[in-house]
Amino acid sequence: MLPSAQTYGNWLAVIRIYTGIFWLTHGIPKLLTPQFFGDRGMMVGMVTQMSSGVSGPYGAFLHGIVLPHGAVFSVLVACGETLAGVSLLLGALTTVGGVVGMFLALNYFMMKGSYAHITSLGGLDCAAIALSFISAILPTGAVFGLDGLLRVSRRRPSAAGEA
Repeated sequence: MLPSAQTYGNWLAVIRIYTGIFWLTHGIPKLLTPQFFGDRGMMVGMVTQMSSGVSGPYGAFLHGIVLPHGAVFSVLVACGETLAGVSLLLGALTTVGGVVGMFLALNYFMMKGSYAHITSLGGLDCAAIALSFISAILPTGAVFGLDGLLRVSRRRPSAAGEA
């Protein structure tokens, strides 16, 4: 007996909600920590430390653009993680939330350079990329999500249109 489409939708919703919680647990603490922000904040310190082994165009981007503008990028990172988490948790604009999550996790993976091994620190980044990718390409918000509710409400004819 094959599982129903509803079963697949339920599992996609579980993956989406888990991924949303993952991003929220990373974003909210940053928003609540004033030391994370600023040109000398925690984010700039993390990027400086982790990107020491990164070279090439991405290394030039980190050292030439991200670090000199650390205050702006720290806000973007904290807000991006939080908004991706809210989007995926609520199931609203899940494609956008998944793409933002993939973009953030891919940048974290690339920033680690030679330290990004699948079996160590990179494993969490790879998992975040994969989970966010699922929400970006599949209709994970269709079950237990606002995307599904909006889709259903658009299909129903309005009361004025029925007359």
